[in-house]
Amino acid sequence: MGRMYIEGDSARFVRRNFTTVDMTLRNGTTLQNLEPRRLFPVSEERRYIALLDENGVEQAVIRDVSALPEEQQKVIEDCLAEYYLVPKIQKILRVEERFDGLTLHTVTDKGPVDIEIRVLLSGFKMVQGCRALLRDINDNRYEVPDVTKLDKHSRQILARYL
Repeated sequence: MGRMYIEGDSARFVRRNFTTVDMTLRNGTTLQNLEPRRLFPVSEERRYIALLDENGVEQAVIRDVSALPEEQQKVIEDCLAEYYLVPKIQKILRVEERFDGLTLHTVTDKGPVDIEIRVLLSGFKMVQGCRALLRDINDNRYEVPDVTKLDKHSRQILARYL
């Protein structure tokens, strides 16, 4: 049996909780407690969304969320937004360097956050032009949507590690 792709109105989604949905196919089959997850979380935020069951087994893939009916798009996007909650860094106040990494003291759209990074494991990554992603020691992600829009002090700090 091949991979099942969801396109257009071939399925209806109902949000079950913060990060799961129930999916009913046109033929009446219902799959419950599916977790939408991006197969390409950095480069394809709206395309290739895997629907995983409670055991983490892929049950279907949404090729493109934009191709779903509007209300269905919202259901999937709301689940993804909750699961992939990525604070946006607005300012870097200061940095503390240690032998095994560093701590960035930042202000994000979710409030002040101290981000601990192991430099050797490359917690900094530039993607798609001026966008930067940071990953802390607990595998939490943070984003700078556009490095050029940070204040001069924050850009100088970030430039040392990118």
